[in-house]
Amino acid sequence: MRIGLIGAGSLGSTLARLAVDHGHEVVVSNSRGPETLTDLVTELGDPAAAGTAAGAAAAGDVVVVAVPLRSYREVPVAELAGKVVIDTNNYYPELDGQFPELDDDSTTTSELLAAHLPGARVVKAFNNIYSAHLASEGTPAGTPGRRALPIAGDDAGAKRTVADLIGEFGFDVVDVGPLVEGRRFQRDKPAYVAAFDEAGLREALSRG
Repeated sequence: MRIGLIGAGSLGSTLARLAVDHGHEVVVSNSRGPETLTDLVTELGDPAAAGTAAGAAAAGDVVVVAVPLRSYREVPVAELAGKVVIDTNNYYPELDGQFPELDDDSTTTSELLAAHLPGARVVKAFNNIYSAHLASEGTPAGTPGRRALPIAGDDAGAKRTVADLIGEFGFDVVDVGPLVEGRRFQRDKPAYVAAFDEAGLREALSRG
């Protein structure tokens, strides 16, 4: 696949490295412009290119949104219509400012993004693991105690695509259900950034 990345901080760059390591092409972008991504693209080699956010969105078969939540309204809309979009966001009021609709739990970060991207197929993933652990803790399928990661989304096909990608990266997958259920593994929930195998993750999610 070709994977577009909107945001090239620690998580976005880690996902770009994993994607290239597993045979995918990537187009990376950030808020400062393609020219600031020369070192990352050089490190990643021929399968990687830098672009604008709109360019990464247009190029990707799957597009990862890894920008701070406060910037979600800047994510391109038209270019993502019909595409699988992975939302990695968490809500940090001390950094993002206050979102009353998140404070009162009437919606979730992924539902905010989905409302901003009405034509996209949004899947919540990769938000409950530190980028360093994402890079280092992947293991082959069938490894005893293999770490599991949760996903949530309203489109079954999109979730299969994301689950396959997570499996390639070395993790089992627990499908939590529709996008609204992403609240079960958001910040400060039992499943947030704690390492569990599949059984342990299901138990933690049940308490979310």
